[in-house]
Amino acid sequence: MAAKKAKHMTVKEIKEIVSKLTLKEKAYLTTGVGSWETAAFPKKGVPKEWMCDGPHGLRKQVNDVHASINDSIEAVSFPAECAIAASWDRELIYEAAKTLGNEAQANDVQMVLGPGVNMKRSPLCGRNFEYLSEDPYLAGELGAAYVNGLQSTGVSACVKHFFANSQETDRFTSSSEMDETTERQIYLPAFETVVKKAHPQSIMAAYNKVNGTYMTENKKYLTDILRKEWGFDGMVVSDWGATHNRPGAIEAGCDLTMWQQHETDKDIIKAVKSGKLSEEKLDEACVNILKHVFKTLEKHKSNVKADLEKDHEVARKLFESSIVLLKNDGNILPISKKKNVLLLGDFAKNPRYQGGGSSHVTTSRATSVVETTKDMTNVSYKKGYGPGPKAPTLTDPEFWKFRISASDYKPDKKLIDEAVKAAKKADVCVIFAGLPEALESEGADRVDMRMPDSHNALIEAVAKVNKNVVVVLQNGAPVEMPWIEDVKGILETYLGGEASGEAVRDVLFGDVNPSGRLPETFPFIVEDNPSYLFYLGCDDVVKYSEGEFIGYRYYTTKMMPVLFPFGFGLSYTKFDYSDFKIDAKGFIGDEKAGGITVSVKVTNTGRKAGREVVQLYVGVNKCALKRPVRELKGFAKTKLLKPGESEIVTIELDSRAFAHWNEEAKAYVHYTGEYEIQIAKDAENIVFAAPVDIDGAYPRKRANNNNPEIN
Repeated sequence: MAAKKAKHMTVKEIKEIVSKLTLKEKAYLTTGVGSWETAAFPKKGVPKEWMCDGPHGLRKQVNDVHASINDSIEAVSFPAECAIAASWDRELIYEAAKTLGNEAQANDVQMVLGPGVNMKRSPLCGRNFEYLSEDPYLAGELGAAYVNGLQSTGVSACVKHFFANSQETDRFTSSSEMDETTERQIYLPAFETVVKKAHPQSIMAAYNKVNGTYMTENKKYLTDILRKEWGFDGMVVSDWGATHNRPGAIEAGCDLTMWQQHETDKDIIKAVKSGKLSEEKLDEACVNILKHVFKTLEKHKSNVKADLEKDHEVARKLFESSIVLLKNDGNILPISKKKNVLLLGDFAKNPRYQGGGSSHVTTSRATSVVETTKDMTNVSYKKGYGPGPKAPTLTDPEFWKFRISASDYKPDKKLIDEAVKAAKKADVCVIFAGLPEALESEGADRVDMRMPDSHNALIEAVAKVNKNVVVVLQNGAPVEMPWIEDVKGILETYLGGEASGEAVRDVLFGDVNPSGRLPETFPFIVEDNPSYLFYLGCDDVVKYSEGEFIGYRYYTTKMMPVLFPFGFGLSYTKFDYSDFKIDAKGFIGDEKAGGITVSVKVTNTGRKAGREVVQLYVGVNKCALKRPVRELKGFAKTKLLKPGESEIVTIELDSRAFAHWNEEAKAYVHYTGEYEIQIAKDAENIVFAAPVDIDGAYPRKRANNNNPEIN
């Protein structure tokens, strides 16, 4: 039955409704009905709402989740979060999320589960494709853009997975153990930014424990920090099956438990009658649920129609902005349309364009590069390798027994021989490779960073007979590249959604200039990752011993070489930076007076129109506290600049950009030291730097003849 638009309800009116519910009804209300609905009591004025999975497309299931996780209505498959983060584009992410919200309205869905803003602690996390970044600032900014776009349509976002959900192994039972500084510097800030900048209507409590307590029962984070400190005023919902103690969850601030039998309602009733759980606390949870239900139903639109063809173009535009050019020796890209081009690899015809598990989207519009180049007579195709082992779906009982590795994808000599024979005659070979869904999935972590042996073998064999090789990667997380010196071009496309065929074709042949930047570091090998010795943990205890030194914070501080640094990305054109200026007046004497304004002029000095991503880091030269040498604190993506055209990019820094958590003060404070404002092209390529002293209170301008213009 379709939802009906509800009238606006005040908190007072909602509390009046709750006061008329019986204890049994209140307990029932705090548990979801089936897999996707909230409870309803029509005679008492309590309607229900419908929710469904995201975050990169609408996964509204026709049947209950136990039937088939892939049994969902047709919808647009947008680029996965690993890809949209590579766009570094708040505006396009907002637009795509808004489009997703309209699809939700058209399909009678009131809440979409997303975005995922957990940190990418290790490349091995099986669900990295569903998260944005290893950096909390980037994840927070892009996550806020997503929530604002989605909720502009009246559909609620449910930000997940709060928090420190950094692995899939033992995700139901493991405890993420870390100190308060690590929490406050790395794992909480993205959620804080989204809450304060976008006001999400719902937050999802994760499966895992934090410091020994399940998140669904963790009052410190769900109530003290989330609600009291950050001002969150929405509904907290458990991840599906994450609640172990219903009364304990209510007491901690988890309002709605999903995917649990109503037979556990008796636990709440018993706890209230015995005095272990106050009925006032239960009422509070009911009010939070109904505030959410009435707010979404008040904004319900029954006349919205989804235009999937139009939405496909929105997905395409976002993906075009997300493709990252990693290598382009000899300007092999873009490829002239007059050259004989050989496409290789099963992914060229059957692309890996989305994540699996609970984020799988049903679409009939997925395109491949083989399909989108079929009218180009100079483009041919050879398979090169087969699809390999296929994993069962997440809800298949066999899934939990199914584990494979890169070596399970055996090279096919016949297919490789055919590919090599054709490669000898081609001007350029474009090999599509990466990670099949069976190697990275919700519910299972990767065992290493390797690509399938069949993919690597194809690249190595073709590179021996043709020196003009381009590799197009389709994957949700970093991979090793043992063949990197043997190929001239590499495109990182991540998981680009259903429009991947058009977008990748247009980048390959120059109709689109790639402007994506890596939202994570690509190490040479997984053993280089700072969490390597501690990842997965032991006996359900996972120690975050690397502290705040994750991702580029570790590599840059240690001066460790990496395959590709955080923020890296090339272009078909060139950009020059000039006129670096800083206005630091706002920080002198009064923190409330404002922040620092940083500006730089970006000029396209090449021959092709393109977009540039300006990255601003705060560096630390001298400080009594051991800190990363630099941290991202601002970024902006230019408009499409024509050759010779310029744009002045302005980035604002507030006091928090220079602060660090102090466990004794229980606050972010400024430590005396010498800092730098750095304009960069990536975490290792600093273009401009200006020193700023901090005296333990507020940053102030520093007299130095070598400074740029500082007002």
